[in-house]
Amino acid sequence: CLYDLILYRLHESPEEEPHILLECDSGVLDAIQKHMKLYKIRRKVNITPCLDLSLWAVIPGEQAGDIASSLEKCADQAPVLSPDPRTEVMGWRVITKKGVNLSEIIPGSHVGNIQDYHRHRYKQGIPEGVKDLPPGVALPLESNLAYMNGISFTKGCYIGQELTARTHHVGVIRKRLLPVQFPAPLPTDSIPEGADILTESGKSAGKFRFGGGELGIALLRLANVNEPLYLNIGGDKVKLTASIPEWWPKTASK
Repeated sequence: CLYDLILYRLHESPEEEPHILLECDSGVLDAIQKHMKLYKIRRKVNITPCLDLSLWAVIPGEQAGDIASSLEKCADQAPVLSPDPRTEVMGWRVITKKGVNLSEIIPGSHVGNIQDYHRHRYKQGIPEGVKDLPPGVALPLESNLAYMNGISFTKGCYIGQELTARTHHVGVIRKRLLPVQFPAPLPTDSIPEGADILTESGKSAGKFRFGGGELGIALLRLANVNEPLYLNIGGDKVKLTASIPEWWPKTASK
């Protein structure tokens, strides 16, 4: 599946190209570009979109063979070939030249669509992009970034580092992003952004972030995960169920 993302090439000279590849949500393309240029100061660094490259998610099927050896054979056709750094269940990430057909490179594979990719990651509870991780709202630890190689507790500094480090070391995180499922597919635009998720007694259990069909992701209180949960949509009570992803560390849900 092709990511709905933009790749940036950062380099100081053609000989070093590509020096750094930065992946971002295409919805914040202009904001990211302005942010990076703000901190460039007087450095001779060019920041340009990599419109000649495509980023792919390679997700093994239930009967997939040795995908690692298959991918290694196409290494010379891919500038970047690496396991997804977030978690093993997300497979591999491959960057190719525009127009390359991965189904011709990886034997036995087929090209899906972006909806297939989003369904897979929502089923696994993997947040991505500004809909799942709204800027200024999403907190790193509640978003499970510590489980996905997204936070370093030995490097600094960054905005919010003190709060993030203190919360991590105290070990008390009451809310987390979790995969949720509805009994039947729901139109995405029928759910208000940040809609409240309630317990059977009407107590707030968290907020819905985003999803597609019958799957989605929500910020929920861990204490309410095993309770009957409901989303209020236009006056109707829609039931949903939440689950703890299997790829989480075994002590994570405590």
